[in-house]
Amino acid sequence: MKLIKAVALGAVAALLTACSTADMVSRNTPLNTPAVSAAAAPQIERDYALHSIRFAVPEDMTVSEANSYYPIADIVWRGDPLGNRAQQISDIFQTSIRSAGAGLSGQVPVTVDVELARFHSLTERTRYSVGGVHSIKFDLTIRHAETGEVLEPTRRINGDLAALGGYAALAADNRGETQKMRITTHLTNLFFRELTGQTARGLVVEAAG
Repeated sequence: MKLIKAVALGAVAALLTACSTADMVSRNTPLNTPAVSAAAAPQIERDYALHSIRFAVPEDMTVSEANSYYPIADIVWRGDPLGNRAQQISDIFQTSIRSAGAGLSGQVPVTVDVELARFHSLTERTRYSVGGVHSIKFDLTIRHAETGEVLEPTRRINGDLAALGGYAALAADNRGETQKMRITTHLTNLFFRELTGQTARGLVVEAAG
């Protein structure tokens, strides 16, 4: 019993020591020391008007038409008829960017420069069973349309969107809410946020393709 009490007292003492040490470090920190997160997130003043769009798909990206649960490829897309998948995805992005920029009337004309990194949507087998995630990644650069100056350096954007599956996917199809429509609307809101710093509200998304 004495041994158990000794161990318990030792644990309490160690815990108090750790708490006092952490508190001491906090108290001794200079008041004017900036937070790391604040330093890593500079404020950007955006006063843009959309001038042009550049969308690129790297030549070495792989495409899969396999109707498996999770094809191993950079591009998997079933929201359009069989065809040039890179061009179909380009159409979606350009539609989204145009819709996002339609209401912008700033003083700085910009080119939205996008390079695709991944567009892995759902196959038929996955969509009508378990569902999943539309995995969308791309690099975004904002340039001055007239001078070519980089206004916002290239950054990787995660555009993932939860994907419907099973009965929910069938119900969405019956409402006319296709994968293409959901992704286009999602990307429109995303680009509006990236171009303005504001949350999109009531944006009108034109038909893609």
